[in-house]
Amino acid sequence: MGWAEMVVGIVLVVTIGQIVRAKMGIRRDGQSGDYVAHDPAASAEARRLQEEVRTLKDRIAVLERVITDNHSSVSLDREIEKLRDDRN
Repeated sequence: MGWAEMVVGIVLVVTIGQIVRAKMGIRRDGQSGDYVAHDPAASAEARRLQEEVRTLKDRIAVLERVITDNHSSVSLDREIEKLRDDRN
C-alpha cells in the first residue's frame, strides 16, 4: 500500500465517521469540545431546572433581605402582633 492510498483511506475513514455522527445526532459541545448526543427532552429538562434554580435564588434573596433588614423585621413583628391582637 502506497502513501497515496493511505491518505485516501484516512480521509475515507474520517468522512464516514462524521457521517455516522451526524446521522446519530451526536454533536460537539461548543464549550468543552466533547461529543454529546442531541436530546431535545434533556435540553427542555435543563431549561426547566435552570428556571427553577433562578426562582429559588430569588426567593433566597428575599429571605436574606427580610432577615438582615432590622427595621423591616421590627415593623414586621409589629404587624404580626397587630394581626394577632385583631384576631382575639
